[in-house]
Amino acid sequence: MPKPDSSASAVIVSGGKQYRVAPGDRILVDRLAAEPGSSVKLGRVLLFSDGDEIKVGNPAIEGLDVEAKVIAHRRGPRIESLRYKSKKRVRVHAGGRAYLTALEIIAVGGVGLATEEEEEEEKPAAKKKPARGRAKAAPKKKAAPVKAEATAEVEPVAEAEEEKPAEKKPARKRASRKESK
Repeated sequence: MPKPDSSASAVIVSGGKQYRVAPGDRILVDRLAAEPGSSVKLGRVLLFSDGDEIKVGNPAIEGLDVEAKVIAHRRGPRIESLRYKSKKRVRVHAGGRAYLTALEIIAVGGVGLATEEEEEEEKPAAKKKPARGRAKAAPKKKAAPVKAEATAEVEPVAEAEEEKPAEKKPARKRASRKESK
């Protein structure tokens, strides 16, 4: 939902539904044939407000587009409908999930958000804050294999006893239930 002090907002139509959008908003619309990460132009703008004046289309405003970026394709919540009539043997169950596309509004009628590159140009002396939380540990170095010299002091019999697998403990017996007649 756009903020009341927003400089530009519009009412657009997508998939037969109307949405009020402003730059920076994220909306879910019916599935669009566009790849995630690509840009989409929504051409049916019914109303445009830039803070001072309002333009109303009849039915749409000509030459005005809303630019959006496709974030992802998802599915909506499961919606079920059930029709039941008692004593009539009527039970109809239908359900499904809508296929949706998540959009982020970039610009409304040419008025958009400042991109990251523009923000960096505006604030070149700004220092970046250190990342919060735990820092990633440096990758561990693999130890070089150490060549051990065979010595006569080690007894091979003692090693064999240590490497013996432990014997399994017998399974615990469960108390049997008394069977009824």
